[in-house]
Amino acid sequence: MKSHNEMVSGWMEDPVFKAEYDALEDKFALFDELIKARKKAGLTQAEVARRMDTKVPAIARLESGGGSKQHSPSVATLNKYAKAVGCRLEIKLHPLTKIPNQL
Repeated sequence: MKSHNEMVSGWMEDPVFKAEYDALEDKFALFDELIKARKKAGLTQAEVARRMDTKVPAIARLESGGGSKQHSPSVATLNKYAKAVGCRLEIKLHPLTKIPNQL
């Protein structure tokens, strides 16, 4: 049986899969940051939920990208999460290597 990494490596050889996967990179980075901050704070999802006055499934959805609804969290929710894990939210814009003529 192949490991997860082995399967993904095989799929990455498909240009269509790779393009879709790469398009999600920024979204995955956000969820990785959330989980990393929670773990660094030594908290469980239940503890974060309690601090945010919400339920564990809401935290699980937040950390996994919203499930099937694909809802993006609001800045207010991200601020609340950051405070619950002992962090402050910082949003940065990084210039593209090539700036489009029109947006």
